[in-house]
Amino acid sequence: MEPLAERLRPRSLDEYIGQKHLVGEGAVIRKMIESKRISSFILWGPPGVGKTTLAQIVAHELETPFYTLSAVTSGVKDVRDVIQRAQSNRFFNSASPILFIDEIHRFSKSQQDSLLGAVEKGVVTLIGATTENPSFEVIRPLLSRCQLYVLKSLEKDDLLELLHRAVTEDVELKKRNIRLTETGALLRYSGGDARKLLNILELVVTSEEGSDVEITDEKVVSRLQQNPLAYDKDGEMHYDIISAFIKSIRGSDPDAALYWMARMIEGGEDPQFIARRMVISAAEDIGLANPNALLLANAAFDTVMKIGWPEGRIPLAECAVYLATSPKSNSAYLGIDAALAEVRQSGNQPVPLHLRNAPTKLMAELGYSDGYLYPHDFPGHFTQQQYLPDQLQEARFWHPQHSPSEEKMYQWMKTCWGERFE
Repeated sequence: MEPLAERLRPRSLDEYIGQKHLVGEGAVIRKMIESKRISSFILWGPPGVGKTTLAQIVAHELETPFYTLSAVTSGVKDVRDVIQRAQSNRFFNSASPILFIDEIHRFSKSQQDSLLGAVEKGVVTLIGATTENPSFEVIRPLLSRCQLYVLKSLEKDDLLELLHRAVTEDVELKKRNIRLTETGALLRYSGGDARKLLNILELVVTSEEGSDVEITDEKVVSRLQQNPLAYDKDGEMHYDIISAFIKSIRGSDPDAALYWMARMIEGGEDPQFIARRMVISAAEDIGLANPNALLLANAAFDTVMKIGWPEGRIPLAECAVYLATSPKSNSAYLGIDAALAEVRQSGNQPVPLHLRNAPTKLMAELGYSDGYLYPHDFPGHFTQQQYLPDQLQEARFWHPQHSPSEEKMYQWMKTCWGERFE
């Protein structure tokens, strides 16, 4: 019998749960489907949020041939064979067959190169699915030929709707009298992943005897402790462990960081995946409290690329311990998010005239660059002048945090700007 997650896979947009920014009324993918014309695109998001399902719905709604490849098991020959079949099945004026590639981030450069011509000429419409940032893993020529759509983890209301549908509509679960007395543990362990949620529900229900089944938080926790991997049929543990690893670094626990890293290494994780996450952590969690952390994380990434396994575990471990034991600050992370929020709210504020470039005589006559004070002409290489737009000249986005490194920056800013940094 098919797993519950497969039995409940939506067959149309009306059955599809979540991702309203893409498939809701007037949203981009719904409009493409309604117009019967779609372009190649890549779906980027965490596992269990409906990437594969959405691709299948697109193909069904357009009534076009649907080919699928897994980047884990397919080679260049498989890609070429599928393209050849798609070409022979294409009828005049019909929509291009859809080629769906799951885990496209695992395709090698040569595999991705073999897709370019077919995508460019419209032999196939490519839909890729990835849990990794495509800008890291998908070659630029292919990325430029595809739209990128970001899928989000499912919200609480989405997950509750899915649970209700499962117990009331699934052909097997309808045979049981299932009462969802408590849902907190189900939602918490699912982490916004529909597949994981349904796997846990199925695990709990099938472990109960009799027709009456009451779902409680205690029961869910108990069943998962007895079967720690039972709800992890498609490798979602991969994301739980990397999350635990990063949170251990953020929480300054080098022993936990090494343990979770060892779990990833022993499980055959891609060393680039581990190294990339540490580069992000160095910038996000350590930041200005220890700027050398980002340099070391980059060095570890480069080293692993050069030497590979098994020696690569050593620089990765060195970096993990260094990051975990470093002082922490997320002031730069918070600062850029605050600045982005301001830009989205206030729009494109004009650049003050004295900060504008004046490469032509006309621009100079219009006052471009007029009044600009060159800081190196002043004592301490600093003089006060306005750098923000007129409407934002008193705005503050970066707020230093308490670490020796940032304290020095803060004191220098107080010396320069006075009350602005009080």
